[in-house]
Amino acid sequence: MEFEKKLHLYCEMFFGNRRKYQQLSDKELIDLYITDRCSYTLPLLYERYGHLVMGSCMKYLKQVENAEDITMRIFGELSAKLLKHDIQHFKSWLYQVTRNECLQFLRKHKPGNTTMIDELAQPQDESLEETVALETQLQLLEKAIPSLKDEQRQCIELFYLEQKSYTEISEHLSIPLNTVKSAIQNGKRNLKIWMERQASHEV
Repeated sequence: MEFEKKLHLYCEMFFGNRRKYQQLSDKELIDLYITDRCSYTLPLLYERYGHLVMGSCMKYLKQVENAEDITMRIFGELSAKLLKHDIQHFKSWLYQVTRNECLQFLRKHKPGNTTMIDELAQPQDESLEETVALETQLQLLEKAIPSLKDEQRQCIELFYLEQKSYTEISEHLSIPLNTVKSAIQNGKRNLKIWMERQASHEV
């Protein structure tokens, strides 16, 4: 009984504090972490912006695994950077950090594609919030892909997620090249139809 009482008090304290901190602005959460090293603040910042950072990483890197790695690195290093930098506008600062991390990754892992990287490095009139639409589309795609027929799903996943060529997919699945092209074309059309229907249901 004593254990249950302690557990109840702990949960009440944890969730009660969490609700209280959720009402704070980004700047207030950051100030609280800097002054008191409050452990509740960083997870709340991740909850607010983790999916947006992931969306930005996907826009630059095009691969889920790499995007996840960069996202985790950014938030893993956040505590040290909050203590080092004077951050007034967290969302725009976070977007710049994300963009810089992605460009560094591309320079390291795709050194031969300097033209593409230079284009991405050009100043852009965009903000972290503008990636919400992209993230929404990615989430819809994740739900839509399993609805495809097996052949279409396999070809779509290999072509877009694993970035294999038509020939590589043909060899991997042991199907004719024209079948691969047809499966991808039909799969894209069916994905578009599925997503349009989903969007109309949400309106």
